[in-house]
Amino acid sequence: MEYVSTRGSAPALDFEGATLAGLASDGGLYVPREWPRFSADEIAAMAGLPYAQLAARIMQPFVGQCLTPQRLQELTTQAYGRFAHKAVTPLRQLDEQHWLLELFHGPTLAFKDVALQLLGLLFEEFLGRGGDPLTIVGATSGDTGSAAIDAVAGRERVDIFMLHPKGRVSDVQRRQMTTVLAPNVHNIAVEGATFDDAQAMVKRMFGDRAMTGRFAIGAVNSINWARLMAQVVYYFAAALQLGGPRRKVAFAVPTGNFGDVFAGYVAAQMGLPIERLIVATNVNDILYRALTSGDYSAGTVTPTAAPSMDIQVSSNFERLLFDVGGRDGLALAAQMAGFEATRAMQLTNRQREGAAKLFTSARADADEMAHAIRWAHDRAGELLDPHTAIGLHAARESRIDPAVPVVTLATAHPAKFRDAVERATGQRPGLPARIGDLFEREERMVDLPGDYDAIAAYVAAHAVPRG
Repeated sequence: MEYVSTRGSAPALDFEGATLAGLASDGGLYVPREWPRFSADEIAAMAGLPYAQLAARIMQPFVGQCLTPQRLQELTTQAYGRFAHKAVTPLRQLDEQHWLLELFHGPTLAFKDVALQLLGLLFEEFLGRGGDPLTIVGATSGDTGSAAIDAVAGRERVDIFMLHPKGRVSDVQRRQMTTVLAPNVHNIAVEGATFDDAQAMVKRMFGDRAMTGRFAIGAVNSINWARLMAQVVYYFAAALQLGGPRRKVAFAVPTGNFGDVFAGYVAAQMGLPIERLIVATNVNDILYRALTSGDYSAGTVTPTAAPSMDIQVSSNFERLLFDVGGRDGLALAAQMAGFEATRAMQLTNRQREGAAKLFTSARADADEMAHAIRWAHDRAGELLDPHTAIGLHAARESRIDPAVPVVTLATAHPAKFRDAVERATGQRPGLPARIGDLFEREERMVDLPGDYDAIAAYVAAHAVPRG
């Protein structure tokens, strides 16, 4: 399996190369040269497999010759052995049509664990074969940081530098990052920044030859293909439990950087019958506008109770535009260059029509989010975090045929957003026992100004160089 850049100029890489590189050298994102596809009979035969075996089966075509099937299954077994629920991503029924797919049973209580527990093992596997030490640089709006840090803390030949916008993540999210005191973990609180600002600095570093010449820089954000690959699995897992592939299933996905819902798109390209992918946004609604009117124009980020969705530039949307727009990397490079210069662009007719075949979108304001939290609590006895509530609002607004199950991805444990849940329901969710002492742990982080040179200088002073 070869991986090509969405912008058409970077060299093609194998799975190992794409995993370690993260972002392509031309600024694009890696995608498989072609989508592997399963027949309906092959998908049906996966029913009942334990999650780790299902994951290895679905991911093997993407891995190619870089890992044997046996070794891949060893890694998936190790990755998902740390989850608190034996099913890894269990389903819960809300009513006759609506279901929750709980993705928060990993060590940091968020869906990012499903991919990052595996990605940490892949880094260790590939770095153990030789080559330069890896310097991971990432940005987080809350959950990616803690999941990535947990996945690589203490591992050899890798350092991680995680940027978060100071004061714009929840107290639980921050502490899950800053209380990990492993020597290879570096938390950076970026003053006066949004997630988009932090993400832009990370992307700039990948293109900074002064940095890439000295350090082997890698990514854990969803710009890294291996993360999306791992997320494809739970779409198959849920659909198989609800009658797939003989029965179509729809999914509502709380969406910020577009990686989680793009994994659903990949599942569909692989042959999984998906009725619709419902892209749920909060008031930071660039994706809603892009999918409903073709207007991909970034505005000002509005802080909300769902901080992981407080994003105006969704990096993974580029992957969709590339695939539905005819896979013309040079044309997309020009289109994205225009967007980066003006922060505005219109989707082409081909891109809009291609996306409309599978995607719809809905947005939720603060009142609609709170109403969804109350509905789930009052009607089904479930506490939802704000992001999941936005997904549920979109699911209930979707007007999907009642015969089609609609699965909302529950992306975080409600205890990560205790204040918002308590305001909506009067119930304050408790932290699970495995992180119950979180607020008693020592924190360690550095505050830096929202200036690229300051961030780059800090990384350069603390990372292990090539050679």
